[in-house]
Amino acid sequence: MAALTPAACDKAEMLPLIDQALSWDLNRPELPVAEAALDTAERLTPLGRIVADDLRALCLTIPADSDAHVAAQATLTEAALGLSLKPLARTAGRRPAAHRAQNLARLIQALLHATEGVVASTATAKEGRR
Repeated sequence: MAALTPAACDKAEMLPLIDQALSWDLNRPELPVAEAALDTAERLTPLGRIVADDLRALCLTIPADSDAHVAAQATLTEAALGLSLKPLARTAGRRPAAHRAQNLARLIQALLHATEGVVASTATAKEGRR
């Protein structure tokens, strides 16, 4: 998948941010400072948009009735909502800020997973044509 999309070059930046956000336990008092969580969310949002755009383009390469296409479209619909949310105010509390960053991290994970599904579907279709 490394040579697949322009977003692949951002994976080195994306994956540590995702891991960081998902490592926060929102049920414990040791949450990150709100400013740090807001910065993480702010950095994840454009990366998520890149992955969503790439996935949208990849969906054009597979049949619209395929399972991978249907799953990808569902994820893209969710991404359209999550990635267009207005940023939280800088006065937001620690928990809402961390929650927003975690939601974005999970959304990007779902987009990456859907991308892998579309790529696998494309590879399977190419093998079937040989």
